Amino acid sequence: MANQQHQILGHPRGLFLLFGTELWERFSYYAMRAILVLYLTDTTLNGGLGWTTKEALDLYGIYTGLVYITPMLGGWLADNYLGQRRSIMIGGTLMAIGQFTLALPADMLGLSTVHSFYLGLALLITGNGLFKPNISTMVGDLYNEGDNRRDGAFTIFYMGINLGALLAGVVSGSVTNSFGWKAGFVAAGIGMIVSLVMQMTMAQSWLGNIGREPAVKRDLKLKKSDKKEPLTKSEMNRIKVILVMSLFTIVFWAGFEQAGGLMNIYTQQYTDRMIGGFEVPAAWFQSLNPFFIITLAPILAVLWVKLGKHEPNSPKKFAFAMFFLALGFLCMVGAVMEQGGDTAVKTSMLWLVGAFFFHTLGELCLSPIGLSLVTKLAPLRLASLMMGAWFGCNAIANYVAGYVGSHVGELGAFAIFSGIAVTAIISGVVLLLFANTLVRWMHGAESPVSQAEPIEQPQTQIA
Repeated sequence: MANQQHQILGHPRGLFLLFGTELWERFSYYAMRAILVLYLTDTTLNGGLGWTTKEALDLYGIYTGLVYITPMLGGWLADNYLGQRRSIMIGGTLMAIGQFTLALPADMLGLSTVHSFYLGLALLITGNGLFKPNISTMVGDLYNEGDNRRDGAFTIFYMGINLGALLAGVVSGSVTNSFGWKAGFVAAGIGMIVSLVMQMTMAQSWLGNIGREPAVKRDLKLKKSDKKEPLTKSEMNRIKVILVMSLFTIVFWAGFEQAGGLMNIYTQQYTDRMIGGFEVPAAWFQSLNPFFIITLAPILAVLWVKLGKHEPNSPKKFAFAMFFLALGFLCMVGAVMEQGGDTAVKTSMLWLVGAFFFHTLGELCLSPIGLSLVTKLAPLRLASLMMGAWFGCNAIANYVAGYVGSHVGELGAFAIFSGIAVTAIISGVVLLLFANTLVRWMHGAESPVSQAEPIEQPQTQIA
């Protein structure tokens, strides 16, 4: 049993174990993702697969889509059969094997190079489906209903995700340049092993029985029943809130994900990236988002707790996210206006820095808050499944982002950037108008209780 009285920075120490576990898992994921398309399109002479850019991007889209969809299945398995902690261990093991499968010479596995590559991706997708929804759900299990530290906890947890992402690009890129593509996959595999070792050696003392028992079984024990009961009216209302808020996350991410597409192209082609005699590589601007998250997340985490009873509710935080997204795209509108219709004019890079700054503030008001919201509202027996469904919205948003960005040739950057800004503002206003209704449907889940008592874990040890 974990001693939940042990705290770090005002939070149960189990949060920081989950922070570290997720940090190294995300390091593994992003280290592999950073080199995936480059590996596919590199010549076979240099150790790549020699695919065309279209073939590589098509596979990349399928891979990232499956990564966001499989958590629904992984969440369901955890809720009903495996439990969250066992799902994390199985998923992490599959991902580690997948990374090393990509790294090993295909003939060692008795497969062709392409078949070995597909096997590695399949293991990564399957493992991610088991890991991703359950690590997030366990963060919520550290806190009682009404504990106002929960949003701050997810903001800290979210910082771990982005610290892993920031380290991944640097490490993966460095070892790949020095030792080749396979070394990059090995680095990703080692990161996953570090994540697994942390869970294996520290979970019982830092987490106790959190995540050991399937949620359905735990729910039946709490209700002293031997069969599943129909969802109550309040549970249905809470699920409605999750679904409504999910729609707004699609709007947000469809705009936000322009960073890797249309904004990336704009950076490359139309931004003055010269500092003295040095030209800043366009890819470096992609590091602004994780940098701002790491610097701003602790500030917001403290702010949410300090506000106490005056802390904005989740719908209002989502509205702030939409307004920050709009401000970011207004910066991009400013960049386009600076060109004055002349595509030969290079615009100031400060417009991009401003856009990434505001987008990151929006992300911190929405993404960790959304993860926290699901753990507050989802019925216990559906907790991981609903978390998986929440991640599934990212798959839809990524598709919408690509569809919108692909029309830049017809509509122009000004129309797309301003259109996203207007859509975000309207969405934020709608959220503010219906915030009280949504909070009412939550049936008290957001009633602030400062420094609520830690969760008492069952005394029974589960084998």
